[in-house]
Amino acid sequence: MTTPLTKPIWFITGCSTGFGRELAAKTLSLGYPTVVTARNPAALDDLARQYGALALVLQLDVTKPEHVQAAVRAAIAKFGRIDVLVNNAGIGYFGSFEESDMDEVRKMVDINFWGLVDMTRAVLPEMRRQKRGTIVNVSSIGGIIAFPGVSFYHATKFAVEAVSESMSHELAPLGIKVLIVEPGPFRTDWAGRSANEAPRTIADYASTAQARTDTIRGYSGKQPGDPVRAAEAIIKAVESDNPPLRLLLGKAAIAHARVKIDALRKDFDGWEDVSASADFPEGQ
Repeated sequence: MTTPLTKPIWFITGCSTGFGRELAAKTLSLGYPTVVTARNPAALDDLARQYGALALVLQLDVTKPEHVQAAVRAAIAKFGRIDVLVNNAGIGYFGSFEESDMDEVRKMVDINFWGLVDMTRAVLPEMRRQKRGTIVNVSSIGGIIAFPGVSFYHATKFAVEAVSESMSHELAPLGIKVLIVEPGPFRTDWAGRSANEAPRTIADYASTAQARTDTIRGYSGKQPGDPVRAAEAIIKAVESDNPPLRLLLGKAAIAHARVKIDALRKDFDGWEDVSASADFPEGQ
């Protein structure tokens, strides 16, 4: 072991840009030993030079099980444990449900959902042995509310929300916490090079899916969210004595979440009598 064990050991996926990179830079600046990963580790050379043995830079494609297993083994060999796993690696995809290319959609599902699943399953045996740890799953406000033009992206994030919430109940008695991070629009590459787009367009979706895609692409680089401040918020939540299950990031995320809550309440309350009528009468 080359580092003291008095500080938390972080393992972060998808560190080449955006949230992953800013979070890794922040944890390292705090003196936390950090496993910093990317499909192209050369993108992390500057962090490796700046922080030396504190940073373990590894190549990791979360869709390759052999990469996942090798990265976890390397992390344990160097630091002895993993205290915080951040499943951050992910991509976007734009296109209506009907326009979308299924090969591209499956690629996104493999990264956004199955990659997160494989990483978590690889780390959990170590955390169970330690009787402590935190799993941070980066979802999206798009894991709570859905918009036109990104139906399959939403599907991956709704899946992340569901598996994370269920895990939180299973892992709490074992001393392991789960934090779901739900960013709104941030100045990352998500709306730029990190998101592919449907290869064909259908005119009937011009005013819905295509208009939404144009809006998202149009404000890429102008979003209100700051990834540096997001990294600080994530660390604050992880280190809290009473962390939330869900951490919204940004004012837009808060606003959209409240819109969804209101929409749910409207449907539930407005149709309560019809919903209740589906039960057998009392006593039968």
